[in-house]
Amino acid sequence: MQDPPPTGETPDSGPIAPMCNPKGSPSQQDDDSRGGEVIRSLDDLPEDICRRIHTRMSLQNAARLACASHTFRRSWRCYPNLDLRQRTLGAGIEELTLYLPATPEDEAYYSFPYSLLFNGSENSIRYLDIGICAFRPTAGLGRWRSLAILSLSNVLIADDELEGLLYNCAALEHLGLLNCPEIVCLKIPCLLRRLRVLRVSLCRNLQVIDSNAPNISIFHFSGSLVSISFGSALQVKNVHMECLEFGQSNIVLHARTKLLSYAPNVETLVISSPNEMTSTPTLSRKFLHLKYLHISLIGNEAISPDYDYLSLVSFLEASPRLETFILEIRQPCMEHESVLWNAPQLRRLPQQCHTSLKSVTIVGFSSAKSLVELTCHIVENATSLERLTLDTSHGCQSSGGCSVNIPQRRYYTESGALEAASPYMCIPMGEDIIMETVKARLAIRVHVTGKVPSRVMLEVVEPCSWCFGVEDVDA
Repeated sequence: MQDPPPTGETPDSGPIAPMCNPKGSPSQQDDDSRGGEVIRSLDDLPEDICRRIHTRMSLQNAARLACASHTFRRSWRCYPNLDLRQRTLGAGIEELTLYLPATPEDEAYYSFPYSLLFNGSENSIRYLDIGICAFRPTAGLGRWRSLAILSLSNVLIADDELEGLLYNCAALEHLGLLNCPEIVCLKIPCLLRRLRVLRVSLCRNLQVIDSNAPNISIFHFSGSLVSISFGSALQVKNVHMECLEFGQSNIVLHARTKLLSYAPNVETLVISSPNEMTSTPTLSRKFLHLKYLHISLIGNEAISPDYDYLSLVSFLEASPRLETFILEIRQPCMEHESVLWNAPQLRRLPQQCHTSLKSVTIVGFSSAKSLVELTCHIVENATSLERLTLDTSHGCQSSGGCSVNIPQRRYYTESGALEAASPYMCIPMGEDIIMETVKARLAIRVHVTGKVPSRVMLEVVEPCSWCFGVEDVDA
């Protein structure tokens, strides 16, 4: 018969730290009476003991303990070596998130050993999120039978490597790519019949997105404009396109002229442009299913003084089922022709009925003549309009008083830099914006208010008392 292990040891693990009894055994009470310190929780353990305990635990148990104790969480962050073999990962792992330390630009990325994931885990992993490394899938290792969500962030992976990986992920439902600089042509095979969500952000060398997955319904894209094709897929219904790199122009124009070729059945469209130079043309092709449209023009160069806001009627004409329209304009100063100073008579387009449009919000409303003309056109032709919100505060108010739910509000600092604002702060307003706010309110009173039908709720959002530091000239 084998002798029992000495106190503080187990047959499998060897010496371990003794467990502490918070209530104290008789012997501990004797020790306490001699002035010893009582350890009442895991967080009372010295850091070196925590690290020693951690090094003797399996990877799974070490991670679980880090979730239960602040001290062990700090120790976990200092865990010297992660052993990702099958013995340490354990069988049946379903979620794996692994981000390597940030690498200086002049140093090579750590090359993650792809073969380590093929230790039995490839049959159970449903969620794989890897970042800040080189990820080189190897052909012939097998298939990911359960992988539903794949996210690669700041990862070096070539076109053919990613394509080969996707061919082995038939169960994939969500693909996210963030800042993967080696990707030039993203090809998605048709066998990914379960793929519903595609998110591609800031892949700076990307030129082509060529997808044959038949059931993609959500497409979010951020970066420079690229060639996009979804083959015969007709399920793309939610499209977000954001281009905040200054110099990339006319993404609104792209949405009107090109988007219908790859997303003809889009229902929700959110687009953000940093530089719109060309007015939106009137075309015969229609967004037959579009119900929600949010256009953001953000930046000092976001809107050329020659850009005609009234041309956005092209979207309204082409969208017979549109119910919600949000136009967000953010720039340090208004450079368009003002409706207040020697402006010619307001233009009126031929009468049209926008029978489905119920809610319209314009954030950053100004006295720009073409913007006032757009507003008047909507008031006069949207026969089902229920609510019109004109936000002259440029979204300066905190989220509690903001006219539209904007996930990431931005503002210009005194140096001219564009920065994100806390949801609980009022965005600072420059003197030019404050003066334009006064003019905008006057333009509303003179040109808009009298045309709003009684059935429509008109809300004019003004700067709060903290932001509004000039005399109200139209009081």
